[in-house]
Amino acid sequence: MFGKTGALAITYGNQQQVRGMATLKAISLRLKSVKNIQKITQSMKMVSAAKYTKAERDLKQARPYGEGAKSFYEKAEVAAAEENPQKLLIAVTSDRGLCGAVHTQVSRQIRNEVCEDPENTKIICVGDKSRAILQRLFGKNILVVANEVGRKPPTFLDASQVAQETSKHNFTSGKIVYNRFKSVVSYSTSELPLFSQAAIATAPKISIYDSLDAEVLQSYMEFSLASLLYYAMKEGACSEQSSRMTAMDNASKNAGEMIDKLTLTFNRTRQAVITRELIEIISGAAALE
Repeated sequence: MFGKTGALAITYGNQQQVRGMATLKAISLRLKSVKNIQKITQSMKMVSAAKYTKAERDLKQARPYGEGAKSFYEKAEVAAAEENPQKLLIAVTSDRGLCGAVHTQVSRQIRNEVCEDPENTKIICVGDKSRAILQRLFGKNILVVANEVGRKPPTFLDASQVAQETSKHNFTSGKIVYNRFKSVVSYSTSELPLFSQAAIATAPKISIYDSLDAEVLQSYMEFSLASLLYYAMKEGACSEQSSRMTAMDNASKNAGEMIDKLTLTFNRTRQAVITRELIEIISGAAALE
């Protein structure tokens, strides 16, 4: 009678031991996985920090391009035509993710603008992330998608190609929606104005600029569009790298906290398994007496 009871206790104890070892193995595998993820996020943070330093330096050189083109519109008091409005929105994002809400905020502002007048509003996506977000609801409104953005720092040639493609489409007014860099941990979604050649030619104070015939005006319009896009892309690139650096830093910290919790759970589980094994040995020895 007592012999059978002891045998049953040992069998049950073996099952508990196997279950405990399986739990230890699962925790160990998860702990290893989280440590590997932490190494990746730490490496990505270091890469983003190096790219951010270069992006911030490039942004300082690009700011005169955007500020000069913007001041021209302001001094000439250029305004969009109210009749037959055709709005064009350019979303400046990139092809890469893991950078917080950088692309989402730009796409959200574009979405709000399109919802006001979907029939007369068209979109040009600079970067595949904005296309992926806007495609489902506003696929018919998207005219052009510029890919391969974000792998390398944007250049004036890249902006000129987008500007050339933009010039092929008719619009009375528009906006470049981008992320404006403020600090390492801060950025804001901003806009730059776009106007047609007709709107610029009929501006109230365009006469303050001498020798502005149609050919000169067309050339300047193309250059100013490329300058605004170049500036917006540089601002977006700097905001993206700083946001990715912050995101990877937070991910590394979260992984560290998870590693601490898993290590504590692993040690407690291992201690429980050892204690259970000792109890089984003592119980087995007592049953044999």
